[in-house]
Amino acid sequence: MTQSAPEKRLYIKTYGCQMNVYDSERMADVLRPLGYAVTDEPEGADLVVLNTCHIREKATEKVYSELGQLKLMKRRKADAGGTMNIVVAGCVAQAEGEEIMRRQPAVDLVVGPQAYHQLPELIARTHRATGERLSADFAADEKFDALPTERHVTGVTAFLTVQEGCDKFCTFCVVPYTRGGEWSRPADAVIAEARDLAAKGVREVTLLGQNVNAYDGCDGGLAGLVRQLAKVEGLDRIRYTTSHPRDMDEALIAAHGEVEALMPYLHLPVQSGSDRILKAMNRGHTAEHYLRLVERIRAARPDIAMSCDFIVGFPGERDSDFEATLSLVREVGYAGSFSFKYSRRPGTPASAMPGQVAEQVMDERLQRLNALLQDQAAAFNQSVVGRVAPVLIEKTGRHDGQIGGRSPWLQPVHIDGPASLIGQILPVRIEAATRNSLTGSLVLEPA
Repeated sequence: MTQSAPEKRLYIKTYGCQMNVYDSERMADVLRPLGYAVTDEPEGADLVVLNTCHIREKATEKVYSELGQLKLMKRRKADAGGTMNIVVAGCVAQAEGEEIMRRQPAVDLVVGPQAYHQLPELIARTHRATGERLSADFAADEKFDALPTERHVTGVTAFLTVQEGCDKFCTFCVVPYTRGGEWSRPADAVIAEARDLAAKGVREVTLLGQNVNAYDGCDGGLAGLVRQLAKVEGLDRIRYTTSHPRDMDEALIAAHGEVEALMPYLHLPVQSGSDRILKAMNRGHTAEHYLRLVERIRAARPDIAMSCDFIVGFPGERDSDFEATLSLVREVGYAGSFSFKYSRRPGTPASAMPGQVAEQVMDERLQRLNALLQDQAAAFNQSVVGRVAPVLIEKTGRHDGQIGGRSPWLQPVHIDGPASLIGQILPVRIEAATRNSLTGSLVLEPA
């Protein structure tokens, strides 16, 4: 009787954005036919993949720190007669491939974000000690054509990449250099993947792209794609991220008011409220343009929750520029946000700009901005207390008899109820709110 080969253990650590989460899931799909099963711990794994992010300097240094720990694990496994292969994937791999191999010889393979579909072949070459250790080609279309059509999913929500790359060249950003130019997947491929996800129990998809609203893979752009996805049986909720104000067209704004499945939540980064800083960032829009855009979006969907990204301490940012950002935040009112201190990224135009802001000044500005944004998030959550909202039940809670889900506005909601309700969209009366989540109770049907 022939014995099957023992299962190999795969550990993937994901840094950064939702697109990296999607890419990590697809890497697991690519490697599954080779006998790899995902494990939650790197110790003892046969293959470790660090799927990296290059947006901020600290994220990059965390990768090198992690590699130092993995080197020790690799040595321990070798001493026990086993092997551990280490792969660095993602945007740091794309930008610093040669440097990674120089600084950490324990790394077996470096793979850019458009080349991870080649992992099986590249790993085989590594095992044979033949072939290159660095693969960082820009070929998004080849990648998606080569990925398995079947996805392994375990929950009722899923990410779905529809667009990659960026042509905007904001002066602080490395994405055009690490992900390449803007490229959109054909709508037929996206719809097919969405149908497969729905057939596996997924009720909500989040469409991903570096500039997702620049999608042009079908007539009508992203709005046209959303309208097609809304017709997929079993798919009840659609979200998308991340958007750019320059690509927020009237068709997409109209879809927010007309497509029931498109959730009332929009992440629309502005980065700064100062026109002088926006110009230095090469954002291609003004604060006034952004504010009028928000007005039109809210006219189409009055209950929409707005979320945003901010950078404080961009080179040359004065007190008056920062005050302009605070003014914009007060005028818009955000339900959620991500705010960061400016971080120099090698090779970007901003890294060589004069007027680099002192760390202490950035710290103080970030604290002030975060305090305002956190107050707004708490106020938004409080505004839904007493309302009945449809909540998609996603998972069991931390406590026995508790389940958790998401409101249409993306807020986490904690409810008492059985795990058998996971996957259903149920009416929940919101009874309490914190800055980060809601608590509610199921609304029972009348007898």
